Formats: sequence, C-alpha cells, structure tokens
Amino acid sequence: MKNHQININSQKCIGCQMCIKDCPAKNIELQQTKASIIDNECIMCGHCVAICPKNAVSISGYDEEPMLKQGNYRLNPEDVLNTIRFRRTIRQFQKKDIDQDILENILEAGRLTHTAKNAQDVTLIVLDKEKDKLEKMAVSLFRKIKPIANLMSSMAKRNEITDHFFFFEAPKVILVASKDHINAALAAQNMEFVAEAYGLGVLYSGFFTMAANHSRQIKKQLDLPKGQKLVTALVMGYPKVQYQRSAPREKSNIKYI
Repeated sequence: MKNHQININSQKCIGCQMCIKDCPAKNIELQQTKASIIDNECIMCGHCVAICPKNAVSISGYDEEPMLKQGNYRLNPEDVLNTIRFRRTIRQFQKKDIDQDILENILEAGRLTHTAKNAQDVTLIVLDKEKDKLEKMAVSLFRKIKPIANLMSSMAKRNEITDHFFFFEAPKVILVASKDHINAALAAQNMEFVAEAYGLGVLYSGFFTMAANHSRQIKKQLDLPKGQKLVTALVMGYPKVQYQRSAPREKSNIKYI
C-alpha cells in the first residue's frame, strides 16, 4: 500500500470520542477535549474516517474522497438466501460480451472487499485479449498429465481436454490473487454476487488455478506481485441454460457450544 497519514481537523472535532472507542488499533486518544492520533503505526482501516459525525478525520494518499452514506442500505435476507440456494456453476455461455461498465462494477466489489489487517493485497487480472493464449498454455499442460490422471480416476478418463476446457468460451475471466487466500476468496465471492445481480453466470475454475500455479509460462505472463499466488479464476458470462430448481445438499454440521 501507499504511505498514508491520518489527519484530524481540530476545528471540526467536537471531542465525542466515537473514533477513539471504535479504533481497532487503539491509536487515538483525547488531548484537551480533541481527538489526537498517537502515532502512524496503524492499519489505516478508515473506521475513524467513516464514523466521525463532523467529517473531521481524513487519511492522505488516496485518489478518492470518502462517499457520504445517504441512507440505510440493506439486502433482503430471503433474496440473498435464494440467490445462494439457486446459484449453479455455469459451463455453457452465450456468445455475448459483458459491457465495460458492468465489468467495472464487478471489479469494484473486489476492490471494496475487507481484507485482514486492511492489507488491501488483492490483485485482480481481467483476461481479455490474452485469454485464449493463456487457456492454450493451460490446455497444453493438462494434456501432458492426463494419461497419469486417467490411471487414477475414471472421471478424469471420461473427460476430454478440449481447446476450451478451462473457460468454456466465456467472454471474460477475472483472476484473483493475494498473499492471503482468505482475502482473495472474499473478494471473489463479493464479485460473484455483483455478477449474479447483473444476470451473469460464474464458474470458479479450480483447474486453471492449478495449472497457473504450476506453470512457469503462465506465471510469467500474469506477472503477479512478489509473494502473491493465484487463488481462483472467475469465469463469467451470460448463461445459455436456466436451472429449474435447487440442488440437494447434505445437512450442515452445526454445533452450539
């Protein structure tokens, strides 16, 4: 992350202490009835900025200003549950591209996702012009190892490694990488929800993720920041099929202790 500095405008601060109580780093104290930052050793989570009723707190080094919340945004619980219930992995896509503004909103969901210790360490790579080239690399790798897989699994033996084995001719693929697997997984999940809201279908391509993490050629093409690893690949497009009902699931293993 860039270098950031927390600033408190003493003229605006009313000493309400809301930022002090909410700061997870315990990095704010009250001095002469005004909030004051203790030092710059902080995770820069922005809670102090978000909670201040007088807009007295700011963090330098960002390209955008905080957005003022204009109302209470709440999702309908039943709609969310049904979105999860009826979601299916899509492997049949229409030959229809995704509008750029829709794609940017999906990526925005990834950017806004909370990260552990506010690391903001998630890298998003949109496969567009290089999509077919990277898929071809992954196909080449899997065709080499398929004879071994055939000996270990009848399901592997039944599956042919076609030219579109990984992306199924979907218009876009978003690769999600991070040092922290959980951060990347949460970003991917948030992007999937926004994609679903736009009527898109999504496939988490574990096979491409596996190929990318084992292929020097693909790694070189992706040019990920040092220490980051590809966690998942979101293959997305408009579904060619419609599912009529939910799929059966085992009962949850839930404990109250």
